[in-house]
Amino acid sequence: MSDISGVPPRPTPTRRVSRKLRFIVALSIAALIVLIVSLRGIAGFYTDYLWFNSLGFTSVWRGVLFAKVGLALVFIAFTFLLFWANLFVADRIAPRNRPKGPEEDFVSRYHDTIGPRAGLFRIAVAGLFSLFLGVGTASRWQDWILFRNRQDFGVKDPQFNLDIGFYVFQLPFIKFLINWMFTAFIVVLIITAAAHYLNGGIRINTPGDRVTAPVKGHLSVLLAILALIKAADYWYQRYSLNFSDRGVVDGASYTDVNAQLPAIKLLILISIAAVILLIINIWRRGWVLPVVAVGLWAFVTIAIGSIYPAVYQRFVVEPSESSREAQYIERNIEATRTAYGLSVGETGNIIERTFIPNVENALTAEVLQQNAHTLNNLRLLDPAIVSPTFQALEVEREQFRFADDLDVDRYEIDGDIRTVVIAARELNLDGVNSGWENQHVAFTHGYGVALAPANTITAQGEPDFVISGLPATVNTDRIVADLEQPRIYVGEELSGYAIVDTERCEIDFALTGAEDVQTQDTTSPNTCQGSDGSGENLLFKYDGNDGVKAGNFFRRIAFALRFGDLNPIFSGLINGDSKFLFNRDVSERAKELAPFLEYDADSYPVIIDGRIKFIIDAYTTTSFYPYSQTADRNSVPGNSGLSGDFNYVRNSVKVVIDAYDGDVTFFVIDDQDPIINAYMQAFPNLFTLAFSEDGSETNMPEEVADHLRYPEDLFKVQTNMWGRYHLDDPNDFYEAAGAWVVSLDPGDDLENAPTAIVSTAGFVTFASGQRMDPYYVQMQVPEEQKQDFVLMRPFVPRSSDDSRQQLEAFMVAQINEQGQGNLISYTVPGLKVDGPVIANRSMLADPVVAETTTLLGQRGSGVKLGNMLLIPLEGDNGEEDVLLYLRPMYVEASGSQPAVQQIIAAYGERVRICASVELVLGALLVPDNQVGDDCSNVTPISLNGSTSSPILPIQETEETDPQTDSTPQTDTETENPVPESTELETLLAQAQEAFTNANEALANGDLGRFQDLIEQGQQLVQQANDLLEADNS
Repeated sequence: MSDISGVPPRPTPTRRVSRKLRFIVALSIAALIVLIVSLRGIAGFYTDYLWFNSLGFTSVWRGVLFAKVGLALVFIAFTFLLFWANLFVADRIAPRNRPKGPEEDFVSRYHDTIGPRAGLFRIAVAGLFSLFLGVGTASRWQDWILFRNRQDFGVKDPQFNLDIGFYVFQLPFIKFLINWMFTAFIVVLIITAAAHYLNGGIRINTPGDRVTAPVKGHLSVLLAILALIKAADYWYQRYSLNFSDRGVVDGASYTDVNAQLPAIKLLILISIAAVILLIINIWRRGWVLPVVAVGLWAFVTIAIGSIYPAVYQRFVVEPSESSREAQYIERNIEATRTAYGLSVGETGNIIERTFIPNVENALTAEVLQQNAHTLNNLRLLDPAIVSPTFQALEVEREQFRFADDLDVDRYEIDGDIRTVVIAARELNLDGVNSGWENQHVAFTHGYGVALAPANTITAQGEPDFVISGLPATVNTDRIVADLEQPRIYVGEELSGYAIVDTERCEIDFALTGAEDVQTQDTTSPNTCQGSDGSGENLLFKYDGNDGVKAGNFFRRIAFALRFGDLNPIFSGLINGDSKFLFNRDVSERAKELAPFLEYDADSYPVIIDGRIKFIIDAYTTTSFYPYSQTADRNSVPGNSGLSGDFNYVRNSVKVVIDAYDGDVTFFVIDDQDPIINAYMQAFPNLFTLAFSEDGSETNMPEEVADHLRYPEDLFKVQTNMWGRYHLDDPNDFYEAAGAWVVSLDPGDDLENAPTAIVSTAGFVTFASGQRMDPYYVQMQVPEEQKQDFVLMRPFVPRSSDDSRQQLEAFMVAQINEQGQGNLISYTVPGLKVDGPVIANRSMLADPVVAETTTLLGQRGSGVKLGNMLLIPLEGDNGEEDVLLYLRPMYVEASGSQPAVQQIIAAYGERVRICASVELVLGALLVPDNQVGDDCSNVTPISLNGSTSSPILPIQETEETDPQTDSTPQTDTETENPVPESTELETLLAQAQEAFTNANEALANGDLGRFQDLIEQGQQLVQQANDLLEADNS
């Protein structure tokens, strides 16, 4: 339509502007949504930086960030260029005239829509796939850091003669790079082929040539690159044979070397031939050459790469496996010993010794006196059992708690180094009244420790605390320690956040009126020391170094987003100098700072320079040590860093964390470990040499070094592996006839001890799979000149059904003044010495023990057995050695906590139960008929003139009527009279006879009769117990 002048009107751009505006609005809304969703992540990123900066480890944060971002950016850029270049080439070589065909309608619509924006479309597609393929590469930052900072091990693998460092530092990243390249080019090939189809270069339903010559050349080049990448992949697959699990052990086996390796070499040649054929195909018509190349490659991969090695293994190797695999088993033994620190010899970590105990008549008073220091330091407190006792006696306020499994260390107590059980009194927010102020501002920290020597107990069988109470009280007359700052702001299993230095005081703990504390005479808003004047709470104001300042309003918003909590924004208690404390769990704090290390499951508190510090063992591990066996992780806790797969481990770092200031120090104790050297090169400001030769001021303080201990998780792995790898002859290793396993756990109560099962053929198995955990003890082990804080674990012969439970060996772990671990393996020749399970069965079968457990278990009380302690003692003046077993017996009355009531000891076939260590050792020296009731006829063994506090005899712990006088009561005068009927006496006599006969059957090797008699005796004891309970009721 035109106006009267005949000039048509100009079209209005309303529709175009409206469409553009809608696009901009939609893009803005999408960007806003992404920003809102990302705000919490941005806040976390920002506050992480502030936290690292507060600890002085900004360089670590920056190093990890640059490794992640740099790696991702490089791969994103490469991927973008790769896709963009191929799409650009696809557009340039597109046919000018598209052939007519069924696909033309679809292709035409595509060009009508995309054609004017082809350049933008290329950028969008390249950008999308570059993000898809490139962002995830940031997760390989640890491999990249090790690749850049690679070290030499100084040891070469036996198959390819390459330094181990190539496998540990270079091969993982190279394998990742090759796999990523192959994936990227596969996607490029697919997208490029699709682009050629849309451009008309490929037609499926068109007669004649379906692919134009330029397109065929382009695709042939991409296929040739894929074949070249696959050739590189096969080249490095050769080295991966060093981790094969095809043979008897891990590592390249006879089949791998003689069948799989030639097949891989052939595949390399075929891949290179495919590259050549695909390049030649550029100038040839058709796809015959590529099809031949791919077909040949597929045939060789299936027939030669898979079927041939399997047939070779079955018909060549297996008929004479021991002889053919001998060389490779020998390689595995040597590599595994080196990788796990189990090498034997002058330069190795293990000393092998023989321990030959006489279990019949070698125990004398002279032997006991000679080993008095060890015997006087035996661990009566089992940290796995006495946690409720610590909780009941020492937690004192609901705002505090102790860990379920307490820690074991050593301190100078009563003038000697003693094993102690120690527990930090941690903050328990579940015991604090709900409310944001209480949870985050008022109750912010734990307070002090409870510490008791493990070798002594009170008259009630409870821990004999030398550090205890609120406020913390240190018995300086007994222990060489001081605790000037008992507060715990960073501890174990401490989650959430706290805000300190606020407008209100923090609460140490509620007062009961019995505490001797400072009281404020006048109230002051700036003073938070001592009582609040009302007698209700002991107050405190944090002045330590930990925490990130709240600063301005925007910082508070960042913290509110991080914690998902609006209170930090609006609370009037927070000022600019207030500080946020977070990452307060010691293990999580260490992992945040050094996520490339693995950490032991058990951190432990120590008292150093008047403060509480936590020590965590950190490991370097890898799964790329050639020929080393994958770790046996049996008994390793699931939260341990050693719960995953690895075949090399070093305890290279000890992490020390201040419980008040939160300061973290990563002390390197094994600077010979190439992996930790690589990380030290990457993060020089993170690590500190613990024992540098120049005696630097940054060295580990002597007070800290005195409390280092051998890590339990590492020792579990090493003992699991040593059970078989103590065999150094390939034939012996293959047959496994001399292999050991860690002894079964005897159990901690009368019900869950391993049950003996006798088959119809007379073989005995034990229905339990739980292995005995190692235990710490301060003792002088045989052939050593002084006492040491050691970790110990026993071995028994390996059997598929656990039928053999005689003691075969035991391993001891020590740690020297430089923090380095040493292992001693004691072999017990012959099979005449009872292992822990058999010793436990003998203890429970003893008539006196059975009667005692019956009496102690009355009125709903529970009886538990503490650690089974294996005690090797050197004979007097080089005479025969002695082996003792000792277990404390706990009684847990209804509504009460476990307390040690008796000590059971076993030497050979002798079993005694008395009220103290001194008594039970003395009882082992006298015949059964001379021990007397409650060991009344026994002379206690004097252990250097020091005796542990005796436990009250059973009859003294019986409740009596307070109205009666002190004269001895008759049976009819007691509160719970024992029935005088001959029925009870008959039952107990029959039970004793059954147990005596059971011991004789065990000595004669008649295990079937032994089991029957034990069950008979236990039934009789139960009948006697039922009779007692019926009479009492």
